[in-house]
Amino acid sequence: MEKRRLGNSDLDITVLGFGAWAIGGGDWEFGWGPQDDRDSIVAIHEALDAGVNWIDTAAIYGLGRSEEVVAQALSDYKGPRPYVFTKCSMRWDESRQIVRSLKAASLREEVENSLRRLKVDVIDLYQVHWPNPDIDIEEGWSTLAQLRDEGKLRYIGLSNFSVDQMKRAQAIAPITSLQPPYSMLVRGVEESILPFCKDRNIGVIVYSPMRSGLLTGAMTRERIENFAADDWRRGNPDYHEPKLTRNLKLVELLTEIGSRHDVTPGEVAIAWTLRRPEVTGAIVGLRKAGQAAGVLSAADYRLTAAEVEEIETFFAANPA
Repeated sequence: MEKRRLGNSDLDITVLGFGAWAIGGGDWEFGWGPQDDRDSIVAIHEALDAGVNWIDTAAIYGLGRSEEVVAQALSDYKGPRPYVFTKCSMRWDESRQIVRSLKAASLREEVENSLRRLKVDVIDLYQVHWPNPDIDIEEGWSTLAQLRDEGKLRYIGLSNFSVDQMKRAQAIAPITSLQPPYSMLVRGVEESILPFCKDRNIGVIVYSPMRSGLLTGAMTRERIENFAADDWRRGNPDYHEPKLTRNLKLVELLTEIGSRHDVTPGEVAIAWTLRRPEVTGAIVGLRKAGQAAGVLSAADYRLTAAEVEEIETFFAANPA
């Protein structure tokens, strides 16, 4: 699988990484419904066997569960050890409600907790999950820089930051990477964020390139209507009218394009994000055995200029 250098680091990461959000399961504010840990472990092993060399998780995914499952999967994996990326700034209280903090003491505690759950001595890439509270960005980023210098973190990055917020962090310490949302349906990063990262050698690993499963080809109205009560996507506007009809028509187009090359609509969607030179890699979420086969060909598949134009013509004729 193709690899690209991640920003100012010495990490050569595969263009696809394993996203561990969904394997955190349900029973929290941004859960994906019930999840069997055994299925998660098989999915991780299949992705690694296919050549993926990094896993992206976060402490908040499943309120610690995702990190623990990643550690369990790696404990008995016989192949090369992947890089492990995780995130901070979102925590939970005794009632399982999310709280946000970028205070130094909180982040130091988060790092120790993630090291313990992941069963590692150093985290390869540690990212500020969200720039909240905004007023504490400088304190939080300074703390991560100190933790990196102390040897607990190899590299530090950001997620969901604006250009202005990145500038504030960069004034304190170099940014290795940014993790923004990016897909055919979410393009806000194209105008200023991607060019900023390119100019400053900040790696970009995009999340939700298939819009949280909507562009995989596996979604139907019936399946969406029957999402589990604790599946956060029930509140995502792209899964409801007036956008849903347009989005399902888009999947039909992606299916048609993919059929010309023996790839899935999800792989077309992922390849669309990877066509941008600023993008180092894309995170793909997998939850059970067999799913890797439907997305990992995106690492090698390339959209033609005519196909990119075909997609843009669709959006021009079918605005949101």
